[in-house]
Amino acid sequence: MSIEEVSRVRGLGVEVDVLVSPRSGRSGIEGVDGWRKRLIVKVRSPPLEGKANKEAEEILSKATGFRSSVISGHTSRQKTIFVEGDPAEILSKLREHSE
Repeated sequence: MSIEEVSRVRGLGVEVDVLVSPRSGRSGIEGVDGWRKRLIVKVRSPPLEGKANKEAEEILSKATGFRSSVISGHTSRQKTIFVEGDPAEILSKLREHSE
């Protein structure tokens, strides 16, 4: 499954469907879950007071070089994160990190 199957170009950015795994031993992008059709993002933070959301945003920002923010699923493990910037560059960088 490719990054294009878990993301959508929207205006000046990309919406990415993610599955956040809080309290992990390490943080980072772990690939694509083909069954859930989501990018797996592991975070060390607990799912309390938005800490896991903040870390997931930081991981995608660091991976792409663009600002990112959770736009849906704030209290769920399944979220949608919007990455603001050049869609082609964002998808290229996410593809590198998810394979």
